[in-house]
Amino acid sequence: MTINCSGTLIDLSVPKVMGILNVTPNSFYDGGKHREINSIIHQVDKMLSEGADFIDIGAYSSKPSAEFVSELEEIERLKVVVKELINTFPNIVLSVDTFRAAVAKVAVEHGVAIVNDISAGLLDEKMLPTVAELKVPYIMMHMRGNPQTMQSMTKYDDIVKEITFYFSERIQKARSFGISDIIIDPGFGFAKTVEQNYEVLNKMEVFSMLELTLLAGVSRKSMIYKVLETTPQEALNGTTVLNTIALQKGAKILRVHDVKEAVECIKLVSKLNVI
Repeated sequence: MTINCSGTLIDLSVPKVMGILNVTPNSFYDGGKHREINSIIHQVDKMLSEGADFIDIGAYSSKPSAEFVSELEEIERLKVVVKELINTFPNIVLSVDTFRAAVAKVAVEHGVAIVNDISAGLLDEKMLPTVAELKVPYIMMHMRGNPQTMQSMTKYDDIVKEITFYFSERIQKARSFGISDIIIDPGFGFAKTVEQNYEVLNKMEVFSMLELTLLAGVSRKSMIYKVLETTPQEALNGTTVLNTIALQKGAKILRVHDVKEAVECIKLVSKLNVI
């Protein structure tokens, strides 16, 4: 499988690493850590040198009960960061983490190559036609509700079956607008209990029937630190364990805070000839 990022075909037959860059004051793990441009450039330089293939920029925290951020503020946060990163790292491949079509449009116009949408187009009816017009790869995630309400929407009869149906419907909708490069993300931590997250991870190979690239984003999430009775700051080892399982279950992109460890994980798991 390949995706077209600004004219460059990226081969996803070998798993890739997406480094997380939050430019928000309230992200669950690194909120406020990367708000100054020098800090941002230093962090991105570190992730790229450690082997990140993509950098995913988020300017609106999607943690449970996240505070509202206006569209204008989200755009202004992104514009400055994207410009500086492209000037500093001309070959960088950027993704924008947003569920707003206007934000995605501005980001791509400023050089972003991928749109990463936690709502799969359900929180902004203009998102799918906008992505189709922009002709960029689209990451669609499974979620119910929105960041403010999702944790109250965790009742499922068969969660894996319902997620598969959700993706089938959203993929068909995206295709109807002409979106060709689609990546799916099961949405660990979004409208799911801890137990449900592990059920989805355990059965993640089911999503291979959709014949699309699969992204796993478990990095330092509560499904790890709640089980281990620790904190996000102490959840790196648990993240690596679950990333290993995700690779064995078919993940081709690991979305992570800690790039070096994810790259090492891919190298070691590849020796088993299971990816």
